[in-house]
Amino acid sequence: MQISEEILVEKPRLWGTGTTRTLRPIWVAEEIGLDYDLVSMGPRTGETKTADYTKLNPKQKIPYLTDCQLQLSESIAISQYLIDQYDSEQKLYAAKTVVEKAKYQEWCCYLLAELDETSLYVIRRHQDLKEIYGEAPEAVAAAFEYFRKYLNVTATVMTDPFIVGGRFSLADVILTSCLIWAQKYGIDIPASLKAYFENIVRREAFQRAIKINKTQFEGVK
Repeated sequence: MQISEEILVEKPRLWGTGTTRTLRPIWVAEEIGLDYDLVSMGPRTGETKTADYTKLNPKQKIPYLTDCQLQLSESIAISQYLIDQYDSEQKLYAAKTVVEKAKYQEWCCYLLAELDETSLYVIRRHQDLKEIYGEAPEAVAAAFEYFRKYLNVTATVMTDPFIVGGRFSLADVILTSCLIWAQKYGIDIPASLKAYFENIVRREAFQRAIKINKTQFEGVK
């Protein structure tokens, strides 16, 4: 893949498809009606390790964003940037006070740390990708248990149709991406979160995003 310097002066360009993490910025972009380019490339196709892409993104990871002179990695950072920079109509929730911002960040950090990184990604690394990272059945079993525990906590403390502020936000994007991932592993979803999930996935932007991202999506069982 040859990467032109022109990408740094055109409209926002997202790099990466096919994972729940690449889904997040694509979904946000669709929610806010952003005019953007997308480079479809998977995480283990060899495309992220080419010399050109490595020069652009030494982490060799997706998703990635280029926007004018900005180059940005990490799905949550990219998604929040798109909201802050381009959601002028505030189609997604925006905190208005220091306290509101703190609660919003609390949710985003909690969902990413406890459900995604500490639980689901451990399962993926040591079960789905055990030939790369090593087989660790005890760690996988513990990760399943940990995920179920904190998914139940999430269901208990959520009281509104949306996670924070009474409106759809990046926190909902994070949680929904985790629920998509969880259902692939056959994890039982609490009833209240099933109802939440079914409501969220009816969103037109979500339906567009899963097709664009090439997400394998069957809904929560």
